[in-house]
Amino acid sequence: MNYNTMKKHLFLMAGLLPLLFWSCSTAFNAEDFEGELVSVNHIEPLSWWTNMNCPLTLMFNGEDLADAQVRVAKATSDGKWTATKGLIIKGQHNAESANYLFVDVTVKEPGKYRFLLEKNGKKVIADYVINERRVGSRERESFTSADVVYLIMSDRFVDGDPSNNSTPDTKEKADKNNVHGRWGGDIQGIINSLDHIAELGATAIWPTPMLGDNEAAWSYHGYACSDYYHIDPRYGTNELYCQLVQEAHNKGIKMLMDMVPNHCGSEHWWMKDLPYQDWVNQFDKFTNTPNVFSANYDINASQYDRLMSNRGWFDRPMPDMNLENKDLLKYFQQWAIWWIEYADLDGLRVDTYPYIERLPAAEWLAAIRAEYPNINIVGECWTRPASAVAYWQSGVNNYDGFDSNLPTVMDFPVEEAIRQALENDGGGWGNGLTRVYDALAMDYLYADVNKLLIFVGNHDMDRFADVVKDKDPRRVKLGNVMLATMRGIPQIFAGDEYGMVSSDMSLGHSTLRRPLPQKDELTAEEKEMFDFQSKLFQFRKNEPIIHSGKTMHFFARNNTYSYFRYANDGAVFVFLNASNEARTIPVAHYEEILMNYRTEGVDIITGNKYDLSRTDISILPLSAIVLRLVAK
Repeated sequence: MNYNTMKKHLFLMAGLLPLLFWSCSTAFNAEDFEGELVSVNHIEPLSWWTNMNCPLTLMFNGEDLADAQVRVAKATSDGKWTATKGLIIKGQHNAESANYLFVDVTVKEPGKYRFLLEKNGKKVIADYVINERRVGSRERESFTSADVVYLIMSDRFVDGDPSNNSTPDTKEKADKNNVHGRWGGDIQGIINSLDHIAELGATAIWPTPMLGDNEAAWSYHGYACSDYYHIDPRYGTNELYCQLVQEAHNKGIKMLMDMVPNHCGSEHWWMKDLPYQDWVNQFDKFTNTPNVFSANYDINASQYDRLMSNRGWFDRPMPDMNLENKDLLKYFQQWAIWWIEYADLDGLRVDTYPYIERLPAAEWLAAIRAEYPNINIVGECWTRPASAVAYWQSGVNNYDGFDSNLPTVMDFPVEEAIRQALENDGGGWGNGLTRVYDALAMDYLYADVNKLLIFVGNHDMDRFADVVKDKDPRRVKLGNVMLATMRGIPQIFAGDEYGMVSSDMSLGHSTLRRPLPQKDELTAEEKEMFDFQSKLFQFRKNEPIIHSGKTMHFFARNNTYSYFRYANDGAVFVFLNASNEARTIPVAHYEEILMNYRTEGVDIITGNKYDLSRTDISILPLSAIVLRLVAK
């Protein structure tokens, strides 16, 4: 053997020595996994599944875990522990804090496992479960333009279980006399209301966050998360949440989860000991976001403004998460996927989407959509005009090549147009229903207009019935006719089906987030409003032309507005009169589309028959007709 060959062999042996030592030092001994052992403080995700696309990285939290030796065993049928190839440790790395350890594992088979972490003679364990993935989970369908989303402010909806209104392990206790406090709405209250939601014609539910939020005050909104993997006990348990999803599915109702990756709450357990100092965006003093979304796409924007828009804090009790930290990004990817898989969810709503670091946010969504190719995710992009909103919808041909991976965006421009159209009599050029016409004229900007969440009100803005002129129920109905018949995915805010108003607008939005009245509490006007909206949304639920048909609209004249939702086999004709006078429908203007359909139709609101071959059709002030037309 020549010198070079010997040198090569010695080098290879030297490389193998650490592996041989590791093999000897990690020889399996079942007794190491048994007896009185201390558990780690946290291991997240809480569990996992076989056949997942997303690689699994576990975050362990406990005292002095950095550089710990990690082994894993599998439980046997007789409660013992055995060596396993069902869960394979691929690698590990430390955080900046010695109290965290990140471990990469490969999942081969389901079962109950135990991790053993050893360091300096100290042993801690973490029990873990790998479940068999449910059949068809990856291909699950999601909410679409065939659905109507019902938005629930979780704490303020229905108190189905008063026993959990206050709990020993949460700081803020229920106080229904405090307009800004917790009132006791919970998961059981939503379960009890599923029949009401179905009767309205809604087919999907979006509750505001129900994960742990342990702020001492103002915690009822749920947007300051203190635990990403557990339902707040004042709402119920993880198991009850899964029951809600299952019972909703049994009634043909889908479930969305409201997720907040932009910020956590100041009471989150990791705020006492961050894994990394850049786990959250930190400043010498409190620095809030300037809310300059345009800095993300403005060719003239400074780097300073771009950074501050994404890194400034939303509010003092809401530390801004830094998704540019790769371990945090992976944490959030697994968190979203875990809840979809665990609870069998049908979609997500993402809070404050443009506040998040733009490129990591797109990576976050890409991982979710890689796991669930059909999943729909709607993002709150609270900005205007339509060009600014369209920038955030996936598939738009942005000048900078950016794709958010966000399929659906909230249509704030149309919401604003409908509200402004009905808050007065529409006098003057460009006012009234002309605003709605102009808003829909911007549809060319979007990648997919059927993936716009349309609404006239939500939990963060004044009630729709509060802003229309004179709180007139007729104007409320006009807004809901548009909501039920336009392109996109309608969203109804709980209580608006009754024309609910705020209890005291001077006290802020807490007073619009009122409990849903029970049937025996309703006034005659509220019952009539519900019947009206139920008829509209039940019609929409069963009308494919509304779900996916094209739109042709006709310019608003004298504060009227008309449009057709149409397909080859039929059309839906909508005419709205927002003026204080009776108007005549200008049928002759519609010849280009009416020529394809029979002109007789029945108004789905009143049941009245109309013949659109006539030129003298009159419509009452502040009213609408909705006709289903059949192809010739």
